[in-house]
Amino acid sequence: MLQEESDLALIIAQIVQKLKGSNLYAQLERQAWASLQRPEIKLESLKEDIKEFFKISGWEKKLQNAVYSELNVFPLPSHPAAPPEHLKEPLVYMRKAQGSWEKRILKSLNSMCTELSIPLARKRPVGEQKELLNKWNEMGTDEPDLSLFRPVYAPKDFLEVLINLRNPNYENGDSHSFRTHLGLIQVPLKVKDIPELKEFFVELGLTAGQLGIDDSTQVPPELFENEHVRIGQKVLSEQDSAAAQQYIRQGSPTALRAELWALILNISSQPEDILYYEQLKTNVIQHDLLVDSLIYKDVKLTASNDDYYFVFEDYLYQVLLCFSRDTSVLGHFAYNSASPPKSYIRGKLGLEEYAVFYPPNGVIPFHGFSMYVAPLCFLYHEPSKLYQIFREMYVRFFFRLHSISSHPSGIVSLCLLFETLLQTYLPQLFYHLREIGAQPLRISFKWMVRAFSGYLATDQLLLLWDRILGYNSLEILAVLAAAVFAFRAVNLMEVTSLAAAEAVLADLSTLKVMPLLQIFLFATVT
Repeated sequence: MLQEESDLALIIAQIVQKLKGSNLYAQLERQAWASLQRPEIKLESLKEDIKEFFKISGWEKKLQNAVYSELNVFPLPSHPAAPPEHLKEPLVYMRKAQGSWEKRILKSLNSMCTELSIPLARKRPVGEQKELLNKWNEMGTDEPDLSLFRPVYAPKDFLEVLINLRNPNYENGDSHSFRTHLGLIQVPLKVKDIPELKEFFVELGLTAGQLGIDDSTQVPPELFENEHVRIGQKVLSEQDSAAAQQYIRQGSPTALRAELWALILNISSQPEDILYYEQLKTNVIQHDLLVDSLIYKDVKLTASNDDYYFVFEDYLYQVLLCFSRDTSVLGHFAYNSASPPKSYIRGKLGLEEYAVFYPPNGVIPFHGFSMYVAPLCFLYHEPSKLYQIFREMYVRFFFRLHSISSHPSGIVSLCLLFETLLQTYLPQLFYHLREIGAQPLRISFKWMVRAFSGYLATDQLLLLWDRILGYNSLEILAVLAAAVFAFRAVNLMEVTSLAAAEAVLADLSTLKVMPLLQIFLFATVT
């Protein structure tokens, strides 16, 4: 009991400390001072009166949402004496693996720099600045020569690193159980089984109404959809983040999705947020970074060739170029196993006082990175709002898909969960694919790393991301990947090579997400 109380006190203290530096804190302080002029505020009951004023005026709800938002990203409480790196990642071998992976990425970036004789960063000449400013809203028309640039890494390179992960404290002799040999991921992490997943995703059960199923059947819409929309409008009018997160577990109506996601992520476009975005834009116009070319290349290779997303090319450049300059993103490294890469001012190599983070946000984009932004363009058409939503989605969820950690939503756990589900509930299929050299994870890994963006039809992808936000977890990605294999199991049992298996699973654009998840979780005999 005492331990729980001390944990709670620690969390409260840390959240208070975090919020003290926020714009909301300054606004609350101003409102508190202004309220002193009001006749209903009495000196003898000052504290209670100000609390009541905050409640009536809606500021209490804003504070609750901010606290709830912090709790959603807050690392689990650990021992007060635990070092900061323990908060980033408790397992030493994971930290080491992430460290050596970062060195590889940096080496790849530096070698590209040297080969092409391009600086990591340079100030743009005035003429170039004006030209970029003039074509800011039509950067997609620009065709720079990017033939010499290559993505720093692709998901398949990252998969090879994960396959080679080993826990040095774990017995590596010949006495492995039969089961450990089957999958590609060989680290002992605790992942949920189907009974635990059923309990966790209880709102997805067959007895609950779901957007993504009940709105597309022959059932009259007033039985579920109209009522669900009405409740959604009430949740929005209440402006309650926790209620919105619970509500969205059954899916979001298309017309309310943009507002609901913004409420859950605690994003409200204030004038200062728009100003901040404009400052990032100015930084892009003034300075040219090597990562800009990597962003251009990635958008050209992925979103520009996608039937759903090619129209958003200009938005993607704007958001991703600004994202690379945003130093506020560095804050998420406190709970991310990764560390931001450092570079040194020319001629000062190794001198810490001349070290700078590069890129300024600490995130080096990889092949497919722009696909994290593309689906959001369907919901938000105002660049600064789109930018804020993406940044919050990244620091809550997406960073976990390309860093090595033991977190339940981390990519290592997702891979292990996917393999365990297939091995346990579709053993014949798993064994067959393994025997023909088509390890299922080699096919599904790219889906999970991109959170299925670019693989599913957009309406289905947004229904999936509703549930990621609703459950504050990425585990549903692994469940869906296993459900796709289960759905195509008959065809997969016929294939005799990796290429044939990939062909069977090449097109996921016709799949319906919610029926697949429900059948796999709730209609499978366990």
